[in-house]
Amino acid sequence: MSGLVPETMQKVAHAAVGPRQGDKLKDLAHSTKDMTAEGRLTTDYGVKQSTADDWLKVVTKDQTGPMLLEDPFARERIMRFDHERIPERVVHARGSGAFGKFKVFDSIQDLTIAPVLTDTSRETPVFVRFSTVLGSRGSADTVRDVRGFAVKFYTQEGNWDIVGNDIPVFFIQDAIKFPDIIHAGKPEPHNEVPQAQSAHNNFWDFQFNHSEATHMFMWTMSDRGIPRSYRMMQGFGVNTYTLVNAKGERHFVKFTWTPELGVHSLVWDEALKLAGQDPDFHRKDLWEAIASGAFPKWKFGIQAIPEADEHKFDFDILDATKVWPEDLVPTRYIGEMELNRNVDEFFTQTEQIAFCTSHVVPGIGFSDDPLLVGRNFSYFDTQISRLGINFQELPINRPVCPVMNFNRDGAMRHAITRGTVNYWPNRFEACPPATHEEGAYVEYAQKVAGIKARMRSNKFKEHFSQAQLFWNSMSPIEKQHIIKALSFELDHCEDLLVYTRMIQRLADIDLNLAQTVAVAVGGESPKEGRSNPGRRAPALSQHEFPGKPTIQARRVAILIADGYDQVAYDAAYAALSSAMATPLVVGPKRSKITAANGANSTQPHHHLEGLRSTMVDALLIPGGTQSIETLSKNGRALHWVREAFGHLKVIGATGEAIGFVEKAISLPSVVVSSDGEAKDSYGVVTVKELRPESLKEVVEIAKGATGFMEKFFYEIAQHRCWERELAGLSDAVAY
Repeated sequence: MSGLVPETMQKVAHAAVGPRQGDKLKDLAHSTKDMTAEGRLTTDYGVKQSTADDWLKVVTKDQTGPMLLEDPFARERIMRFDHERIPERVVHARGSGAFGKFKVFDSIQDLTIAPVLTDTSRETPVFVRFSTVLGSRGSADTVRDVRGFAVKFYTQEGNWDIVGNDIPVFFIQDAIKFPDIIHAGKPEPHNEVPQAQSAHNNFWDFQFNHSEATHMFMWTMSDRGIPRSYRMMQGFGVNTYTLVNAKGERHFVKFTWTPELGVHSLVWDEALKLAGQDPDFHRKDLWEAIASGAFPKWKFGIQAIPEADEHKFDFDILDATKVWPEDLVPTRYIGEMELNRNVDEFFTQTEQIAFCTSHVVPGIGFSDDPLLVGRNFSYFDTQISRLGINFQELPINRPVCPVMNFNRDGAMRHAITRGTVNYWPNRFEACPPATHEEGAYVEYAQKVAGIKARMRSNKFKEHFSQAQLFWNSMSPIEKQHIIKALSFELDHCEDLLVYTRMIQRLADIDLNLAQTVAVAVGGESPKEGRSNPGRRAPALSQHEFPGKPTIQARRVAILIADGYDQVAYDAAYAALSSAMATPLVVGPKRSKITAANGANSTQPHHHLEGLRSTMVDALLIPGGTQSIETLSKNGRALHWVREAFGHLKVIGATGEAIGFVEKAISLPSVVVSSDGEAKDSYGVVTVKELRPESLKEVVEIAKGATGFMEKFFYEIAQHRCWERELAGLSDAVAY
């Protein structure tokens, strides 16, 4: 994707949201510098340097002598370079982020006093960081993994962090087990492999030995584990928080982000190939969408349970391995978040941003969720380790509201605090504590009773019902993908004990699931399993979140060679651009390609070897006799079509290109057009004879449309043609 968005377009995108618009951007302006020709090179302490090329040394015109330690400029440059890297995050090391805004449109004053959730006139600046969990900073974006979805709200009452994931549950119930789950998931200690994946003995050994992880590994093995884009992921706070209203009433709450574009995923073969072909796929996708003005948006929702109803469920609502089923606790959508500005510098913003689950504002509190309590301790400690005791003074972490206290000194202290006292109380009554009426954070007076013991309540000991609920709620294609994912993962476990025990664990979810995977991986097929009552719940299948019908920011490759049909090409390019999709012209060469009439030519963005079908969402091939003859003799071009078909992507073809597509796919089940009527067969959209009505620049996306472009756009908006896989057609093509 590199080079797709010109620098000028990025500057336009920045200007579109205003010069340093918003409280946080104004705050960051104090720490932002532009490197221009008018500036001059200086040391960190401001002294101008005459050169950055030569160390101070003993030298003559003819000879170079020893370098001198007394050169402070050289020592500073080398010292700063040596210390450019801070400790890598143990988890969520590989990430990408952006600025945006949050606005609540449905006040929940009935639940909380937090203005960020009650004041509909406010616009709160945010920074969001997306990430993978297991991999190092140098790993690939498209590995099968949980994705981090962390949001920092710069509210007028202080910073509020929702440090969540794209999956609503977690592997463990108690934070004390966190080192074990991460050690088990990370590369194995004896040889440091595999990187950034769960397909190995230790991970699955942990899953069997911790039955509480059963629900979570089903989510990870689903399509949620390989999202198409950060822009197409749900986000979940995972843990149970609390809200307190003006009457002092408390509700338990879970937080949810649902993308406007819908929840969509890659297919596994595509994800594997992208990890090598374009390991930065998700990073680039987010950057380019924002730079081109296709700002991603999410609806913000809450699930709330009155304190009096805490124990009315057959699961413990404080258990992070459980969801609150939406048929029991519906999600109430109350706000919207938009990401509209890329970072100015990756390290100082995306890498140095520090999230803490313990960062809440008045009106938002914690529950006794044992995973959350441990995270509150762990995250704060981690940021001190990575960034130092003054990490909250870094520009990206600094609140937009006043900060005043008697904390002092420590490494990398930024604030300069004047005055003669640094303690409270003091004789000047300087910086007294705030009252509740002034907005002070006041802990909820929760009544606590029990014994001090290392144990879990009875409801925490039930580990399988929600894994069954998740499996039962999947669509047929999602179930098929889970089976394939488990078969892949357990095939990479060489230890017989590991994969045979995991097959038995699958029988605790569904016997047919276990038996199917057993055949694939060569394990003993279980004869019996735990009874599955068949209960389903809404909003667990990602197919229930299709999003609005749009092709905005979708990448559509247009395959052409010399002699292409100029009319079909121009119409498609204009229509795609008008719909804010990203047309990418791909040819056998990157030099100019001439149209059939010889009067026009176009400059491709890529050649067939430089870009692959995995990197686009759909494929369009205009006709043109000479162009199609050239493409038909090109093995890579044929592979492009076969691979796109195998990955369930929409393929469009006009005129002579129809024969090329037929040759590549060679499946009689796929019916193509033979006249001016557009045909849509398993996501292959064709029209033999282009008519004027097929060449509209503005295309309305609607089901049941008759025109070629309308059918083509509608299929792209559906993300994938799942019917193709269910019919077994994708397995019939070699790719």
